[in-house]
Amino acid sequence: MPTLNRRDAFRALAITASGGLVMTQTAFAQEAGVSARQTAALLQGADVCAIIPEVTEGPYYFDPALERTDITEARPGIPLRVRLQIVDAECAVIEGARIDIWHCDATGVYSGYANQGDDGSVDTTGETFMRGTQFADANGLVEFETIYPSWYRGRTTHIHFKVFIAENVILTGQIFFPDALSEYIYLNVAPYNDRASTRDTLNSNDSIAAQSTRAAYAFIKELDEEYLAAMIIGVDPNASSTIGFSMGGDRPEPPAGGAGGPPPDGAGGPPGGGGPTGTADRSTLTPPVRE
Repeated sequence: MPTLNRRDAFRALAITASGGLVMTQTAFAQEAGVSARQTAALLQGADVCAIIPEVTEGPYYFDPALERTDITEARPGIPLRVRLQIVDAECAVIEGARIDIWHCDATGVYSGYANQGDDGSVDTTGETFMRGTQFADANGLVEFETIYPSWYRGRTTHIHFKVFIAENVILTGQIFFPDALSEYIYLNVAPYNDRASTRDTLNSNDSIAAQSTRAAYAFIKELDEEYLAAMIIGVDPNASSTIGFSMGGDRPEPPAGGAGGPPPDGAGGPPGGGGPTGTADRSTLTPPVRE
């Protein structure tokens, strides 16, 4: 089997994680009938202005009341800058929107909960890593400094987010990543490759990824010292989340994960709690690579 170095492997990922080519702003303007002026301020490379479907919050959300850019709390992993832009269906940026993100660390566990890890023995109660809040600037933009998320049983690679406007939750969603890049990292980079277990869920057999549509897949770019994950989050400013959460609400009780890792993200949310919905097929992924 051929081998690739990391940079060559990344260059092979000139498509979004959903397998579709990224729509350019010009192409979007032609298709949607909006002007170049309306798209001029939008992120380059990302799918634009599609209203993202709402999907389950999952069992691991709480608000740590931490407005911050760096959410790693010095935990190890490949540096990742998450750049998000909040717009409406007309491509108008939304200034002042609150965006929360949260995700697991390089070992597949979330902060704040017990009964996690591949054997259910990890307890992170009282910790707040990989969680944070930002407020969109005049261009509708926020940025977080974090690490590339790992995986856990029953879910493909993802980052959770919530969008708030005027103290109301209007959208709960998830951000997805190219499986080929994730596979390279999990097989070749510590501490991701320190785990004995093999992930059972890819984008192709995760039902939440399927519900989220192409609009929920990040545009990934390799920078000198980190990866950039950029995504435009299209929202309806007048919508209300069907998931249910109020700012300042009480922190939920930890879920009962048990041995074998945390429960699928569907717990406590709408039907369709992740995966796997079938056998994970790695046959089309980037082959094993080495530096």
